Amino acid sequence: MPSYLQIENISKSYGPKVLFQGIDFNINEGDKVALIAPNGTGKTSLLRILAGKDSSDSGGKVLFLKDIRIAFLEQEYAYDPQKSIFRQIMDASASWTEGLDPDHLWQYELRVTQLLTQFGLTDPQKPMKDLSGGEVKRVALTQMLASEADFYIMDEPTNHLDIDAIEFLESHLKHSRCTLFMVTHDRYFLDRVCNTVMEMDRGNIYIYRGDYMNFLEKRQERIENYNAETERVRNLYRRELEWMHASPCARTGKAKYRKQAFWDIKERADDSYVEKKVDLSETQIKGTYLGNKVINCRDVSFWWEDKCYLRHFSYNFQRYERIGIVGRNAAGKTTFLNLITVGWKPELGGTLEGVIDLGESLKIGYYHQSGMQFKPGQTVLETVNDTHLLGRFLFTHDMLNNPVERLSGGERRRLYLLTILLQQPNFLILDEPTNDLDIVTLEILEEYLMEYKGSLVIVSHDRHFLDRLVDHLFVFCGDGVVKDFVGNYTEYRTFIKDYEASRKKMADQVGHDGKGGGAVMPGPNQASKPKTPAKRKLSYKEQQELKALEETLPRLEAEKAHLEQKLSGGQLPLEELQAASARYGALKEELDAAEMRWLELSE
Repeated sequence: MPSYLQIENISKSYGPKVLFQGIDFNINEGDKVALIAPNGTGKTSLLRILAGKDSSDSGGKVLFLKDIRIAFLEQEYAYDPQKSIFRQIMDASASWTEGLDPDHLWQYELRVTQLLTQFGLTDPQKPMKDLSGGEVKRVALTQMLASEADFYIMDEPTNHLDIDAIEFLESHLKHSRCTLFMVTHDRYFLDRVCNTVMEMDRGNIYIYRGDYMNFLEKRQERIENYNAETERVRNLYRRELEWMHASPCARTGKAKYRKQAFWDIKERADDSYVEKKVDLSETQIKGTYLGNKVINCRDVSFWWEDKCYLRHFSYNFQRYERIGIVGRNAAGKTTFLNLITVGWKPELGGTLEGVIDLGESLKIGYYHQSGMQFKPGQTVLETVNDTHLLGRFLFTHDMLNNPVERLSGGERRRLYLLTILLQQPNFLILDEPTNDLDIVTLEILEEYLMEYKGSLVIVSHDRHFLDRLVDHLFVFCGDGVVKDFVGNYTEYRTFIKDYEASRKKMADQVGHDGKGGGAVMPGPNQASKPKTPAKRKLSYKEQQELKALEETLPRLEAEKAHLEQKLSGGQLPLEELQAASARYGALKEELDAAEMRWLELSE
């Protein structure tokens, strides 16, 4: 395989802090490489050097294979808020489309529209200024993938994406023949897309062929070998130290050489590799006492203008339970958290119905997506005045007097988390805690939360994080509907895939004989163990409505499958493609609404 990228002797420092020095590596055609390193050690700096947006301090070489096409995805996507989605992508893609004949330009526009549809952006004329952060990320990814470049360089491609978008991107890259170099902290995404892990540690580069588990095993072997060598050098150092004490004023050339070697040995003997782990017995911050009454929600509904974010939601939170919250972007997850914590007043806007009753002993710790507010010049130690806890969460002694604004994004989030934990909450809410955290920190946080003594609610798109920590899920389905699924995220996705497979089989049957297939299977919004009261008897009118829905749902599914086939066929003119894309979006909403009504009646 030819070498697509060759790095020779590149370095980067900021002031006295050396990020990396004199590093070398190759990336060959077909490699899909994930770069792993703690926050603040230079991952983004390295990617910016590769993309030509920054330079190496030591000169060095960044050599790409001649004539390969390279696309770079930065963490922050620059866009014109006044442009439509489609216009933004096409204008930003001028380097790819310049000089294309009409037929190839049409094919490019076709790819853009198809990718937007697959990412759930079904209105390409929507202004960029009206998009959420996750939708902007999907636009950036569409622009990158539509280029069909030979080599993708990506900095945190899954940040701010919902799980549906992550799984589509995962599938696309997994089956693509592209070469890939990316920074990611999503361990499932890494495992399913990449064939190589590159670790940057103490300014050096280490390559591991294989998946994430192989990386963990080989990395541990490397550390153990390094520490074994350190112990051998320490034994030698002790012997040389005895010689130094016994041989004052030696002046021979041999003695001078041995003295110089002594100082080299001493430096290596002091350099043991101590892994930074949290000792939970020493650092666990116990939550304050939590009584039997936590948060009771009775028939809660919330509207903002004409959009419903919560519809007839009833649930009594329990002591020590662990809930994951999942759903698409803008489905109402953060709105729900704000309602049960901050509360609601008429002057805040929107319309609230029902009752949210908080327990008297409740003490909430709320980690917001927006992060921490701090004063200019405020130091790490002034923010969290606990050196033991700071050390256990990877803030070394030489970082304690650093101003917070000089920390990396991941380091600031880690510090913000500690300010929440120090409040000793008994009800801990984490809204997207994994964004910008490196894998080392994620594993520390997971171990900590597994021992946390209190109720835990997590909104996250990190599937590995959810699988380790939650007992059941609140699934935000849209239009204010929330369903409770007992199990972790992988169990939920298995349930959904089995359901969709059976529903597709039913739709295929409808397409084959034109008849309905009887009752529909339980949908993704129905709990495996629904916590609902006993069924009431349906009225005659509701029975007829249920029967009609059982005939309508398979037909809608058949139309959806037909549209998906047309959209992926690559044969439609652009105008028809955009019309089909718009119909696909409307059909999904119609199908979701019909399914929700079927669930309400069938429950």
